[in-house]
Amino acid sequence: MQYTTLGKTGLRVSVAGLGTGGFSRMGLKTGKSEDESARLILDAVELGVNFIDTAPSYGTEGAVGKALKHIPRDQVVVATKASIHRDDAWSSPERVVASLDNSLRLMGTDYIDVFNLHGIEAHEYDYALGTIAPVLLEQKQKGKIRHVGLTENPIVDFTNEALKRALNDPVWEVAMVGFHMMHQGARANVFPTTRRKGIGTLIMFAVRRIFADPPRIAREIKELAAKGLVEKRLGESDDPLGFLVHDGGAASVIDAAYRFARHEPGVDVVLFGTGNAAHLRANVASLLRPPLPEADRAELAALFGHLKGVGLDGHEGRPR
Repeated sequence: MQYTTLGKTGLRVSVAGLGTGGFSRMGLKTGKSEDESARLILDAVELGVNFIDTAPSYGTEGAVGKALKHIPRDQVVVATKASIHRDDAWSSPERVVASLDNSLRLMGTDYIDVFNLHGIEAHEYDYALGTIAPVLLEQKQKGKIRHVGLTENPIVDFTNEALKRALNDPVWEVAMVGFHMMHQGARANVFPTTRRKGIGTLIMFAVRRIFADPPRIAREIKELAAKGLVEKRLGESDDPLGFLVHDGGAASVIDAAYRFARHEPGVDVVLFGTGNAAHLRANVASLLRPPLPEADRAELAALFGHLKGVGLDGHEGRPR
């Protein structure tokens, strides 16, 4: 495994981070038990993964807790979240603290390494900063939180508007960012600031369903070409990302997607989700491979660097 330091937090983290949400939720959505999901978490830890990301809405904190019973707590970095605005209702500071306390209980731990506010949109930011952040700092002083961060919601905020504001406020030590081969806006909107200020970055959406579905890739790129958003020749191809797969390049489009995100300057941890051990090993292997050839990276930037909001599938009923 390869490790890096998560911004100025001082946390030493694996570049491959285990996300327990997504479409599979560690297999819980496809019928696995919590014990089976916990076993997958332990498999990841055996591969050197030491960053585990969860959230109450994922329903996986219990599985994480079962895995933590078998891991020295100081050998893993655990991140969870709290929502502040759902179903047109604002969460009070007391409710956010209660969510934190419940996460601690479910995972059987005394502290959360990174506590993120979940899916903050631009219109929610003032409430996050003015009303919720102060109580998070109180919980940090009590030792229940080590570091405070927030995650954007790229499904609706695909120009990083919330993060553009948040990165100016020193309370946030970590930011979770949506970034992939056809959604590259964070390169200009986020990473220059996080690198300059030492804000740790967690990357979500590096691989979404679009890259695992070749016919869909072709279909969506054809639609983009019809709108004049990508070159016409790409829309005429049945394999428009095939140029990435070659000797010396990527083994597959998914392999290319992970390596593209992993080696972007400014990226600390690339999160991935999985529901089975073979997929787990394949994802980790891709994240540990070298960067894509510079010519391929340049081609991706030239072809798709201007696109916004492509392939950002949601899994919580919050469509763009």
